[in-house]
Amino acid sequence: MSADSPERRERGGSVVVCPDCELRKAIETPNEAVAFYRRHAAITGHDVDWERADVDGLGAVTDDDLRTVIRTLEGRFPEGVPIGIVTAAASRRGATIGQTVNAIQGLRMGGELYEPRDDHLRVT
Repeated sequence: MSADSPERRERGGSVVVCPDCELRKAIETPNEAVAFYRRHAAITGHDVDWERADVDGLGAVTDDDLRTVIRTLEGRFPEGVPIGIVTAAASRRGATIGQTVNAIQGLRMGGELYEPRDDHLRVT
């Protein structure tokens, strides 16, 4: 990932938290939050929330539908919208990272989304 890529520019003061065990983790990129969720859930069975998502451009996202969220952000991410950014957008409406990842999986299995590269999404 280049230093000036949209995904790299999205890093900042982001924090995810497990409300069950009160674990907090500062992250550098949005997809790091998803990786943390996957590891943490595999070990503990706990879901993870965004405590603070320092991601530019989420103000443009005004819809709850994940396909619309991804479609809205696709222009900024020519190689696909990072799943972490989608989870940050969904968290603004109360969804946990796990809930969003599971919803994304359902949409992928239904043929409504695809991954042009790992953990990056586009609408079909």
